[in-house]
Amino acid sequence: MPKILMIDDDVELTRLVAEYLALDGFEFLAVHDGEQGLQQAASAGCDLILLDVMLPKLDGLSVLKALRQGPYCPVLMLTARGDDIDRILGLELGADDYLAKPFNPRELVARIKAILRRIELLQQDAPQQASVLELNAVKLNSQNRQVSCNQQPVTLTATEFQILEQLMRRAGEIVSKDELSRLVLGRRLQQYDRSLDMHISNIRKKLAQHSDSEKIQTLRGSGYLFLTQGNA
Repeated sequence: MPKILMIDDDVELTRLVAEYLALDGFEFLAVHDGEQGLQQAASAGCDLILLDVMLPKLDGLSVLKALRQGPYCPVLMLTARGDDIDRILGLELGADDYLAKPFNPRELVARIKAILRRIELLQQDAPQQASVLELNAVKLNSQNRQVSCNQQPVTLTATEFQILEQLMRRAGEIVSKDELSRLVLGRRLQQYDRSLDMHISNIRKKLAQHSDSEKIQTLRGSGYLFLTQGNA
């Protein structure tokens, strides 16, 4: 039974989410400020964290930044509708996805299932495919989910890892944004949804710390291409 930790100061909302998640067999825990959220995240052994941006004592972005200093746990950010800055910052700090408030509880459950399914597929698919990919100075090991660039370790979220793996397995081939969104995020690409772009940007930044050559090329209107050889 997956355990979900929700860090949100809206008590009524956490009760509503608890009811919906219980129907799908999730174990649920809610706390209502950032400091308590960090404490529970460290001790509760949760499988996914729902994290609001606006929190008392410690804001959600600070909580996320602290979480990403420790063992990986998927995080779904809850942001105010239309607040693009919080979404962008959340994804840059390592959130796996975001959902704008107010949201339909059914969509929230679908997003949670999609994230957990991605992690499960990463674990299941590793033995069935080539476990190690090495292209353009980037090495990806799907069994232990480790990535390096020029032999230097690169830390990726589960979402970033799966995006990079999809592109590397089809290196030299254009992968459309819509296809990548469906394969990795578990949903069709929506208008004005920049989450995929931000994940790609984060991957680029992390790889660029260890290499001057381009790894992922954006083809406007077409999609993304992992280059088999570096372009300075």
